[in-house]
Amino acid sequence: MIGEELPEYQGPAPASKKEILSWAMYDFANSAYTTVVTTTIFNPYFVKVAAGPASGLKEGEGTLLLTISICISSLLVVFSAPVIGTISDAFACKKKLLFVCTSICVLTTALLYFVGPGAYFLGMFLLTISNLAYGTAEDLVAAFLPEIASRENMGKISAFGWTVGYIGGLTTLGLCMAYISYAQKLGQGSEHFVPVTMLITAAFYALGAAPIFLYLKERAVRDQLEPGVNFLKLGFQRLEHTLKLALHYQDLFRFLICLLVFSSGTATVIGLASVYAQQVMGFTTQDSVILIFVVNITAALGAFGIGFIQDRIGSVRTLFIALCLWITAIVISYFATTRPVFWVAANLIGLGIGSSGSAGRALIGLFSPPGRAGEFFGLWGLAVKLATAIGPLTFGLVAYVTGNNYRLALLSTVIFFGIGLLLLLTVNEERGKLAAHKS
Repeated sequence: MIGEELPEYQGPAPASKKEILSWAMYDFANSAYTTVVTTTIFNPYFVKVAAGPASGLKEGEGTLLLTISICISSLLVVFSAPVIGTISDAFACKKKLLFVCTSICVLTTALLYFVGPGAYFLGMFLLTISNLAYGTAEDLVAAFLPEIASRENMGKISAFGWTVGYIGGLTTLGLCMAYISYAQKLGQGSEHFVPVTMLITAAFYALGAAPIFLYLKERAVRDQLEPGVNFLKLGFQRLEHTLKLALHYQDLFRFLICLLVFSSGTATVIGLASVYAQQVMGFTTQDSVILIFVVNITAALGAFGIGFIQDRIGSVRTLFIALCLWITAIVISYFATTRPVFWVAANLIGLGIGSSGSAGRALIGLFSPPGRAGEFFGLWGLAVKLATAIGPLTFGLVAYVTGNNYRLALLSTVIFFGIGLLLLLTVNEERGKLAAHKS
């Protein structure tokens, strides 16, 4: 119960290599969704086709509706996360809840097949539900990290998962790219081949996620709760308690604020990269797929490389370097008028994605008090999803009020990265780890 003193933490039971690999395979699987649906193919398809001329919408409204869908789904995750986290901790059922969320995301992704020209409302609905399920699943799978990794190798295991994730994204994109090339040779347009890529993505997600349900053990211990407990009330009570507790871990709390700010920038760029490439740089769907394919390789290399230096120089220093990469890449993108220059910026973004994602997740694990992984990774998920609501909607609004000035909308994200960088300077990694260890 809330406020009860926890027994002395003995550390996670050793995880087998098979378990660690199966955990990482979930990153491999769900990267299919983020890479194909919310980054490369469906988002620009929604703007150009679903919310295109057949919809009767004005120019620019499609981008705004897309960012509203992302915002709504992210806010739903924010408000549901405390309840889901409480239930997962109370019943030690992260794995079961993960299965439910995965199934919903796979199903709604497959149903995106039916989003054709003008069907923007159906697209918004399915995107909202699938993104909600994906975001909840992402929180649940992240909460397994402290159970399968020690504090000494958490950075490496987190980076391993991130790297495998980019390989999954690459594989899915490769499959989709092969199908798109085939369909274009047959003379088909995007309204024909994009829906099929949604089926490819759903199948890939389902198959890739299977190992975690077969091999990963649930190490959490079920809480002793009174019968008839109100989980909605208890969830927000625990969130309030966790937030108050986080205030006592000053470096954890500071980093959560930092994470919220800079993630508003990363979520914007990741989610709207293909939209920007097609609207500003004149990329086709196939061009965008190739771009993101290469950027995923860069991101995988970034995440892999971070795994070797993160545990040596520290996650905070690693993240500082990553945020500097982000700022540099955004500025180059803003001024880019030729494709080669834009490609340079895109690959810098890839390095930033891999390093900032891995370092951020590991840092939360290092700063989390032992035995409270579900709670504090719930705050991690809350911060990231709130950022996903704030960032893309800001982009959509800036683009809308400036008459579709996508360059200015992209440049506005530098504010998020700059403030995040300043906030990161206030975080002391050693002090944060020591505070968590003493708990």
